[in-house]
Amino acid sequence: MARTSEIEKAAEVLRAGGLVALPTETVYGLGANAEDADAVARIFHVKGRPPSHPLIVHIGSAEQLDSWVEEVPETARLLADRFWPGPLTLVLRRGSRVPLEATGGLETVAVRVPDHPVALELLAAFGGGVTAPSANRFGSVSPTTADHVRAELGDGVDFVLDGGPCEVGLESTIVDVTAEVPSILRPGGVTREDLEAALGRPLAVPSASPVRVPGQHPSHYAPRARVVLVDPGEVVAQAESAQESGQRVGVFLPAAFADTSVKAHAVVIVPASLDAYARGLFGFLRELDERGCDLIVASLPVEQGLGLAIANRLRRAAGPRSTV
Repeated sequence: MARTSEIEKAAEVLRAGGLVALPTETVYGLGANAEDADAVARIFHVKGRPPSHPLIVHIGSAEQLDSWVEEVPETARLLADRFWPGPLTLVLRRGSRVPLEATGGLETVAVRVPDHPVALELLAAFGGGVTAPSANRFGSVSPTTADHVRAELGDGVDFVLDGGPCEVGLESTIVDVTAEVPSILRPGGVTREDLEAALGRPLAVPSASPVRVPGQHPSHYAPRARVVLVDPGEVVAQAESAQESGQRVGVFLPAAFADTSVKAHAVVIVPASLDAYARGLFGFLRELDERGCDLIVASLPVEQGLGLAIANRLRRAAGPRSTV
């Protein structure tokens, strides 16, 4: 866990316009002073991220929300009180403190309070908001350890604050609360079921949204290896067929088939627990890359609870990739 001296150093780097990789409960973020347009612009440069893709502003408490947004609807207040600190991001009307560089030019801003002691200590020491998308190259697998950040971004980051492995392992749930009916724009660490229980009514889950939010590119969270999704019962046959054709195949073997022998280059046994699967997903993808796999064969979990967020990440990992 990070020491006080390291947190103070990270806060100094942020004040000077630098970039800090910081731990959260979801994934490691690449942080900059949310009010410094030049520092925010550097995030996009280091990640190779399109400037039209908005960032999430991390703040230290729910009580600070009013100073970052134009207004806080009752629904937003209820969700913030119930789930913050935690893996929930709220999309609201942008306040004057937030530069357009941080919102991709939109008049909405995504805000959350992270549930990690090191992140909260850094926010308190810094005394402001921190924009922090995942600390990786745009579109690639999100980092869940400090070593992942160092390996991928190197000296593009001015300071890496090591807070240990991320406990949730998937990005936050993003909820648009600017309309009368709240919408889930990205599933994540807070489940749809928990949100609807807190609100006492259903949430919309649009197939497409006019509000651009992180993680919505067709190919995202993607390893170097190509990812193919099949039905659970077809994973072994598809993997062995591809292996026999000369490919180096990595397999996400469902827990129900854990005792099955698979002829493949590398095998990961998927945890039966969705919490454990979510926590390990990005690490599993990185592991199969490191083991030299050309192809990863996987299946989707049941899309309930955290299974919805895991399926979302796997679909985007398997999405069409640019050939440019």
